[in-house]
Amino acid sequence: MTTKASLRGAGQRPNRVLKPRSVFKNYDLYLMLVPVIIYFIVFEYLPMYGISIAFKNFSPRLGIWQSEWAGLRHFERFFSSFRFEGLIWNTVSISFLSLVFGFPIPIIFALLVNEVHNKRSSKFIQTVSYMPHFLSTVVVVSILLTFTSPSVGIVNRVIEFFGGDAQYFMAQPEWFKPLYVISGIWQGYGWSSIIYSAAIASIDAEQYEAADVDGATKLQKILYITIPSIIPTAMILLILQAGSVMSVGFEKVYLMQNDLNISASEVISTYVYKVGLLSADFSFSAAVGFFNSVINFALIVLVNWAARRFGEMRLW
Repeated sequence: MTTKASLRGAGQRPNRVLKPRSVFKNYDLYLMLVPVIIYFIVFEYLPMYGISIAFKNFSPRLGIWQSEWAGLRHFERFFSSFRFEGLIWNTVSISFLSLVFGFPIPIIFALLVNEVHNKRSSKFIQTVSYMPHFLSTVVVVSILLTFTSPSVGIVNRVIEFFGGDAQYFMAQPEWFKPLYVISGIWQGYGWSSIIYSAAIASIDAEQYEAADVDGATKLQKILYITIPSIIPTAMILLILQAGSVMSVGFEKVYLMQNDLNISASEVISTYVYKVGLLSADFSFSAAVGFFNSVINFALIVLVNWAARRFGEMRLW
């Protein structure tokens, strides 16, 4: 005889329906959701109607709804622009380099800090590593400009000490991406390691005790216990970061940018700012930004599908 218990045992989950009685009973908890829902509706969903200007010849005088329909004209203009390939290459290459070199560093740092058994020393190391995260982008770029200055920069003083010639790094396009990636790693690795440190702290200590009984070395415990335990967390963060490959931070790029390195520093976000706000070509800039968002959405769906296809860790 088939019973509800047997169905559940077979893997069939019972349908859970939100009953009005449950809502009224826990009304105070549901009321706490109201500000969040209002926030997302007002600041996230309602402004989305403005993306329609990407398909129109927007005129501030006429407004969004009265502006002339342009279809895909602005997208075609962007795709046929001589800047298209350069913008895509700079945006993708900067994001890819930041992901490849910046993603493993917080994991490695968290593993190293976990091996520091002196709590006072580990807290001091973590505190020092967190500090750059709280510096503004303007301060970080100012430090970078000072360190690489051909006249007073410590980097050039070291080069000259070893017999080299001082160089103006910020004026050379080939140095823009390495400087951007290295400074980004320095600023963010400590803060990004927090979630990995929390994942490591949640590992059952009995696993390490059993490994000690079996005579495992520190390296073996890291390889066979610690790293496998934090892989799910790393995969989720990797999916999220892969979904923002086309979104290079505007402020830092714009502050590091100059007329001499613009061939390597012009990305989609800075181009949208210049075209949309400085040149007042709102429809074209909206089309470029919309294209950027679509690519990011496609990437996060693709990476999530790959994670689901080859493993169990995924966002949905």
